[in-house]
Amino acid sequence: MFQGLLSRLSSPTPIEATDTQLALGALLVRVAKSDSHYDATEIGQIDKILSARFGLNPVEAMKLRAQCEHLEHDAPDTQDFAAKVKELVCYEERSAIVAEVWNVVMADGVERNEEKCLFTAISDTLGVDTADLRDRQA
Repeated sequence: MFQGLLSRLSSPTPIEATDTQLALGALLVRVAKSDSHYDATEIGQIDKILSARFGLNPVEAMKLRAQCEHLEHDAPDTQDFAAKVKELVCYEERSAIVAEVWNVVMADGVERNEEKCLFTAISDTLGVDTADLRDRQA
């Protein structure tokens, strides 16, 4: 299943909705784990994002996140992974993804350098101007 997604990310063909869910979830998990402190608050934030974004109930979101945790482990390095997502997702969607990544960074209320650096790398690779995020929140 995960190898299929990883190969589809390398393909020029548009990815399916489920693939998008897995790719987004894996990026969120990667950011949450980047500071070696993956806790219930971050897990809850990821579940909440997946639930809201994809119309899932709490159990479905939890199951999707568990799949994303496995995918994250096998996914390519973050910049390659984010670059593939950039090729397949429009700017507005990428901007929404970056906003959700920031929500995971701040889920535990602490802005850790490792997470912030990874956030910056992801937003840069996805080609999203973080000023757009401030405009969204205003």
